[in-house]
Amino acid sequence: MNAMRIHHRNGSYEVRFETLAAALEALPTDVRIITDTNVVQEYGPHLENRSNVVIVTPGEQSKSLECYGSLLSWLAKSKASRKTTVCALGGGVVGDLAGFVAASYMRGVPFYQIPTTLLSQVDSSVGGKVGVDLKEGKNLAGAFYPPVGVSIPIDALSTLPDRQFVNGMAEVWKYGFIMDAELIKTLSSSGFGVDSPDLSAVVERCIALKAQVVEADEFEKLGIRAILNFGHTVGHAIEFATGYRSILHGEAISVGMVVEARLGEMLGVSRPGVREEVQTYLGQQGLPTSHEMLMDEDALIAAMYGDKKAADGNLAFSLLTDIGGCKLVERIPEGKVREALRAS
Repeated sequence: MNAMRIHHRNGSYEVRFETLAAALEALPTDVRIITDTNVVQEYGPHLENRSNVVIVTPGEQSKSLECYGSLLSWLAKSKASRKTTVCALGGGVVGDLAGFVAASYMRGVPFYQIPTTLLSQVDSSVGGKVGVDLKEGKNLAGAFYPPVGVSIPIDALSTLPDRQFVNGMAEVWKYGFIMDAELIKTLSSSGFGVDSPDLSAVVERCIALKAQVVEADEFEKLGIRAILNFGHTVGHAIEFATGYRSILHGEAISVGMVVEARLGEMLGVSRPGVREEVQTYLGQQGLPTSHEMLMDEDALIAAMYGDKKAADGNLAFSLLTDIGGCKLVERIPEGKVREALRAS
């Protein structure tokens, strides 16, 4: 497959599978590229002849109102117009940040994504959700703002540090857990890594699965899109409580998936044994399945009440029914959540 098309309320956009060099070459002349120092270290020569590039610090700390504001000012100072394309070149943080900048500069300018990490390729670069963090919680300021196009450079994955590749695999496994048991078979048939011959096909499959969910529930009104958040209620709470410094997003989501699989069993939503399967698969991938932060129930519960799925003072989780099936469950008693944290 060389391309696929994802539909949204106002039209559609193409996801192309091509090299990083080809993706950059195809960008319009009037473009502003937002990237980070990790990308520049690897791909600086590709950017040498481009004057309108701004570099942010890698990591969740850059998804701040301060950085967001400085980028808006940079666009204005560079004489960007309503026809100027903002391009995100990097991982999920760069994509979320650049997308929110594009969504709000002059009330919206064209936005293009070139994700360079596994996590951003299979998850955050498609679906149209952009935003930044507030001191009160993750992704609390943002918008639904689809890109005008996405380029997926599989060749960029070869430069990822091992930890970053494994980090992205958490989201890959998530797709299998929530909606594609056959994908689990592919991933578990052998040690899945950056050199796996199925890597490109797996990335394409994950994007197609996300497109299927997003097209069915673009604005998260029906509870369908919420299944993509399996593991994220606990995972985001861990990230927030640790200050986004000691654990990567995929690592936190991996721990969250184990806890939430256990919660699903406790509530009778998940088939008995699901938690053990989830934990085994993630552990074999080299992902963490527990974290010391789980002992601080109060901090995590407080963060969970700030989750976007929570409503009317009640906690909500996307829980597995079985491997390959998931649904949103609302009004979950806090005591059950605490019990699941203690048992993990």
